[in-house]
Amino acid sequence: MGYDRQLVSNGNPMEEIVGFSRAVKVGPYIAVGGTAPVDAEGKTVGVGDVFAQTTRCFEIIEAALAQAGAGLGDIVRTRVILTDIDNWKPAIEARKAYCREARPVDTIMAITRFVNPEWLVEIEVDAVIGGWEG
Repeated sequence: MGYDRQLVSNGNPMEEIVGFSRAVKVGPYIAVGGTAPVDAEGKTVGVGDVFAQTTRCFEIIEAALAQAGAGLGDIVRTRVILTDIDNWKPAIEARKAYCREARPVDTIMAITRFVNPEWLVEIEVDAVIGGWEG
């Protein structure tokens, strides 16, 4: 049995150039790719502030999930990717506001850097639309 595939865009011009989507929905499953803390013009939000950057990432994620017909309560996994693992506490404090009720599984990891050195965090989430019957 096949599923429809829905590509979710947030208008980033790099989506077409590089060939990626903000999120992809297949059946009840939604994957939201690495989400950076940027505004509508692509400028970094909250330079130097992990809490503000994490909050911005979740705002973008929430909008992508809504486009795919889901919400924060459908999140089943989060990945918090940091450039400095010592910043995990403010990142998780911001994450709590968006994930407290769904209580998804979580991975917190650190990498060397992102494409934009102003970014201190990127977030990925997976969601499954609740109540789906196949």
